Amino acid sequence: MITRFGSRLARLATGALVGGLAIALSTPTVAKAQAAYGSYIGIGGAFGDGEIGVSVNGRYNILELPISVRGAAFLGEGSAFAPTVSYDYPVNFNLDVYLGAGVTFASEGSVMGEGTSFVLQPGADYAFTNNRLVVFGNAIIPIGGDTNTAIQGGVGVQF
Repeated sequence: MITRFGSRLARLATGALVGGLAIALSTPTVAKAQAAYGSYIGIGGAFGDGEIGVSVNGRYNILELPISVRGAAFLGEGSAFAPTVSYDYPVNFNLDVYLGAGVTFASEGSVMGEGTSFVLQPGADYAFTNNRLVVFGNAIIPIGGDTNTAIQGGVGVQF
């Protein structure tokens, strides 16, 4: 039952990510791009190391700077936590792409495998204009260490 739920959740998160990126890419850019302001917390699906899990993500945007503090928690058969700091680049008013760096801590059976590693986190955040919803997606890529790459996506609420 958990496998079917995880599979459905993964398809939903993937659909939300693809839909959000399609909307973002079809949206005309404004003359002067600004960062998609706002911190958020969200939930979605994660894939990696032959496992499917749930991801809980957060972003704390440091206003006036293109820097954010991020955290991703992966829950499934095992668990993992990946805190990162990212440089955010605004593509247009609603869409940021970013590159983060940090560390991951993973237990056996998690989407990241098992172990501790330094990681890079390329990703994108799309903030919808008329509400507080954000669609996010990223990869967490280990640099050395014992963990594996994980891909995640989901929907968040700005605060």
